[in-house]
Amino acid sequence: MPKKILVVDDEPHIVKLVESRLKANGYEVITAFDGKMALDIAHKEKPDLIILDLMLPQMDGYKVCGLLKRDTNYIDVPIILFSARAQEEDVKLGQEVGADAYITKPFKPDELLGKIEKLLKERE
Repeated sequence: MPKKILVVDDEPHIVKLVESRLKANGYEVITAFDGKMALDIAHKEKPDLIILDLMLPQMDGYKVCGLLKRDTNYIDVPIILFSARAQEEDVKLGQEVGADAYITKPFKPDELLGKIEKLLKERE
């Protein structure tokens, strides 16, 4: 059974890029393009892992992450924050809302895949 990953970003080309890389590595991929849609899909699909951009329409990634991590049904779902914002305070805020990892854009696909594998293994 392939692991299901929710990819959330408001830039369709980034979603496509990440989606194709994940599918090539055997993952099932679902996508969302704004924060509200991300929450709705997460609640419906219960993904094994979430890759979440910070700068999103409707609701930012920090808020989405915080809401999911405070929900006992989702507290164990690893969330990777995925952003062009690389300031120390951005990373710190990500940790405060419960993110499991923080990857900055532009990203190295191998780094992202390695982080995903590590987080999914820890969850088994």
